[in-house]
Amino acid sequence: MTRPAVSSRDLPHPTREEIRLEGVLHALSDPMRLRIVRELAAVGEELSCSHFDLPVTKSTATHHFRVLRESGVIQQIYRGTAKMNGLRRDDLDGLFPGLLDALLDAADRQAVRPKSA
Repeated sequence: MTRPAVSSRDLPHPTREEIRLEGVLHALSDPMRLRIVRELAAVGEELSCSHFDLPVTKSTATHHFRVLRESGVIQQIYRGTAKMNGLRRDDLDGLFPGLLDALLDAADRQAVRPKSA
């Protein structure tokens, strides 16, 4: 069962056991969400939502972060007024060994390929 929010500032997250492969793959199938995850993985620490320079509206960015959180890919927590985002690498690696690294490696390889016309 998804952990309920304790207060209005707490955000619900799936427990490790609730994280489903199809949900993770769906979350990572969107280029903006994959971009967020790639950046979190590269930095290796929590980043605030405002850190990300996404070419979408604020409401669309909020939607992308929510999809990532609800699928179990990221953890979001408020620190003061900032909503911090962290990759749930331990949970993902424990449930799906090698999947995150394979997806990130594939995304890195794709990013350097020439764009087809």
